[in-house]
Amino acid sequence: MHNARMRISAKADYAVRAALQLATAQDAGPLKAEAIAEHQGISHKFLEGILGDMRKGGLVLSRRGGNGGYWLARPAGEISLADVIRCVEGPLVSVRGVRPPELSYTGPAASLLTVWVALRANVREVLEGVSLADVAADRLPPEITALAEAPEAWTNP
Repeated sequence: MHNARMRISAKADYAVRAALQLATAQDAGPLKAEAIAEHQGISHKFLEGILGDMRKGGLVLSRRGGNGGYWLARPAGEISLADVIRCVEGPLVSVRGVRPPELSYTGPAASLLTVWVALRANVREVLEGVSLADVAADRLPPEITALAEAPEAWTNP
């Protein structure tokens, strides 16, 4: 899997954590970036950029001023982890920065494309199948919990 980037970046991790913080505050009004950064132990400066990307991507709304801050643009149950990650990182799985369907391989590597597409389908299934509300309420879908309960899921390859 040398070519497929299956690393969750700090940016993606922080974006999801910020979105989860906003999900738990949905009824309390806007949250300031400073408060999110403090709750999650994230650099405030880095978080501001991430929240800006999420605003441009339509995931969060913001208002300036004393009563200002950020809030989710849609209910947490309608925002998947995939939505958040795509908003700040782009495609979930790319090979050398290219989406799998745009690649072509020949000879003994011809069927490798099928592997990359299957990987992308698996990643999508997990990240699109879990909403912010699921994680915030600690109510993950059973199929996700089942994947994580496999002993090999917790060991290094």
